[in-house]
Amino acid sequence: MIWFDTILQGVLLGGLYALFAAGLSLVFGVMRLVNLAHGDFIVAAAYLILLMVTMTGMSPFLAVLIAAPAMFAFGWALQTFMLNRVIGDDVLPPLLVTFGLSVVLQNVLLESFSADSQRLPSGPISTASLNLGGINLGVMPLLTFGSAVVVIIALNQIFYRTALGRAFRATSDDPSTASLMGIRPAGIFAIATGIAFVIVTIAALYLGMRSSFDPNIGPARLIYAFEAVIIGGLGSFWGTLAGGVIIGVAQTLGSAVNPEWQILAGHVAFLLVLLVRPRGLFPRAVD
Repeated sequence: MIWFDTILQGVLLGGLYALFAAGLSLVFGVMRLVNLAHGDFIVAAAYLILLMVTMTGMSPFLAVLIAAPAMFAFGWALQTFMLNRVIGDDVLPPLLVTFGLSVVLQNVLLESFSADSQRLPSGPISTASLNLGGINLGVMPLLTFGSAVVVIIALNQIFYRTALGRAFRATSDDPSTASLMGIRPAGIFAIATGIAFVIVTIAALYLGMRSSFDPNIGPARLIYAFEAVIIGGLGSFWGTLAGGVIIGVAQTLGSAVNPEWQILAGHVAFLLVLLVRPRGLFPRAVD
């Protein structure tokens, strides 16, 4: 029963990692862009929610409803006025630009909020739990995992059931041909980044409510997100969720054996999956 509970807790933790990874997966699927500042944007969104909560006293869940449109607009503007200028056949310029954004964001957050750890107020929900046959499941982890599933379902619906999704797939496959059909790739890229930043805001909400954060933790969140995307297979949103779950379960099992092995176990699981399935568990072209 103890090991079953440990695995279940790892599955729920995987929901948080899937939220970290979903936006990264979307951006890569549409424009083949690896955003090295992705983790730092999650942290920046957490500080934005914290600022709104501190200034107005509103609930973090209400603050995220206001922060999400602001982050969408920021992501759209970032893609339109900066990232679209460096996207092309050469993958190096986008990597260099997003790496520079990561450095700048960390330093801006340090200057603005100091290096002290912060946490979003969560109230009684942070300690609430449900007893299911002798197993206690925290309400917050359940809410996190449920939100991850909703995000993945929403992304799949957008991608495969809407006109916008068809534009995403067409632009991803061949931007030149898509432009001949009346699709403006630069605008599609901007919308994709905006949606990714909405997901980033949701991930930031649960990051801030479940643990403390500071300006320097962004790169670690990026690593978890990148590993989840690679494990699941590029272009697969459900694979991204599976990748997050695998990392989460590996970490909780490693921690159960030795608390010092928690982070290492997740990275080892990532390497083992790559040894068995170099293209990930569910590789699928976005078409």
